[in-house]
Amino acid sequence: MADKLKQLKAALGEVYDLGKAAAVLEWDQQAYMPPGGAAGRAEQTATLRSLEHGKFTAAKIGRWLTELKKEYRRAAPESDEAALVRVTARAYDRATKVPAALVAEISRATTLAHEHWVEARRQKNFKLFEPYLENIFALQLKVAKCFGKQESPYDALLDGYEPGMKASQVRAVFAELRREIVPLVKAISARPESDDALLHRDYAEQKQWDFGLEVIQKLGYDLQRGRQDKVVHPFCTSFNTGDVRITTRVDKNFLPTCLMGTIHETGHALYEQGLDPRFERTPLCDSASLGIHESQSRMWENLVGRSRAFWKIWYPRLQAVFPENLGGVDLDTFYRAINKVKPSYIRVEADEVTYNLHTMLRFEIEVDVLEGRLAVKDIPATWNAKYNEYFGHEVTDDAAGCLQDVHWSMGLVGYFPTYTLGNIISVQFYDQAVKDNPSISGDLERGEYGSLLKWLRENVHRHGRKYLPTELIKRVTGSGLDSKPYIAYLKRKYSEVYGL
Repeated sequence: MADKLKQLKAALGEVYDLGKAAAVLEWDQQAYMPPGGAAGRAEQTATLRSLEHGKFTAAKIGRWLTELKKEYRRAAPESDEAALVRVTARAYDRATKVPAALVAEISRATTLAHEHWVEARRQKNFKLFEPYLENIFALQLKVAKCFGKQESPYDALLDGYEPGMKASQVRAVFAELRREIVPLVKAISARPESDDALLHRDYAEQKQWDFGLEVIQKLGYDLQRGRQDKVVHPFCTSFNTGDVRITTRVDKNFLPTCLMGTIHETGHALYEQGLDPRFERTPLCDSASLGIHESQSRMWENLVGRSRAFWKIWYPRLQAVFPENLGGVDLDTFYRAINKVKPSYIRVEADEVTYNLHTMLRFEIEVDVLEGRLAVKDIPATWNAKYNEYFGHEVTDDAAGCLQDVHWSMGLVGYFPTYTLGNIISVQFYDQAVKDNPSISGDLERGEYGSLLKWLRENVHRHGRKYLPTELIKRVTGSGLDSKPYIAYLKRKYSEVYGL
């Protein structure tokens, strides 16, 4: 049986390498490739993704898994070998349901769609992207149908990002958040509005970039195993634990765009750099789920990066970098500005309190398209109506509306709920970290982040994909997914910020 496991690992290593090679091309497309390269790149990535899928779904892997599942069925859950067989079998079951030709078609379609999304976003014109998005949703519906009849076709797609989660469960989460957070938004709206004009001054782009790099290295991001580049929409990608790259964007007239985007992607990168190297070139060398992944980015961006403790240390340094803009602004004024609650058109720039309304809007649109209640051509009008209902403002243009996110151009349908799940899990994990190691709070006050990172590495990062997200949450916190700590955090923090 040891030989079978060895053969399986060797085959999975080749699959892993093909996937990471495709990821390099996809990163290059967004960071450096000229627009004229889109057609050629579409064929290249389609070839690699098709080869990856074909090698993974080979009959011999299925035979090995059948034999190995019997061998390890009584193994302890902590067994790396048993976990590898269990996780691979689940992924194999999903992959074999989707034809290789469909995988290649999706890869080709999304590579082409990305360039048209960039141009449509630049021109603020959804019509330029519409036929490509229509094709993407049609292809994703084909994927959903590969998994048979379910409560919703959305369930099959969501399961690829958040194993075991259903659309009905997501609706329940959003319902609880809406019930608890809407009154908080109303209470905040009744208070004097925080003045954030200081964030909209002219901030030199290179200085913003350099300050962000200084911060994230202190947080623990290893630039010997990573780098940062500029893109239209920030993301993190990993080619192996020794090469984890982040991207960001810079707005010279809005300071948080670059800084918070950089910290957010660093949260993802710290997770990837913290995966156990022993899992390299296997399905275990990945996150437990996208919700768990987002818990890391949202924790570092919000619970750390928007905290008063963080800015007690970093604000004097920021003032030194931008004395003409911030020299006469005190810490309390800056802290209130960086935590201002006000509806934003752009999700990645949204405040903590209203953020989940953005993901809820996208979730509802995706479900309606997949369930046949909404045509792709009607997405802009539906988006604008929902935004007006949830935020009380008219959408100014498609770039600030339905074209703002890169996800649909990449075929990531079913992804958006993971942001809200990540918000919830981030507080559960953070609260447990402080409970396990009370010195973390004091360390953050001193600008020392190693104790928090060490706890995350030991309890979350190193396990990779070894456990299902529900299992990992239970293992770390002793309970299941729970919105209450997150809601309590928002009420506590913003009652203090706004004097409620």
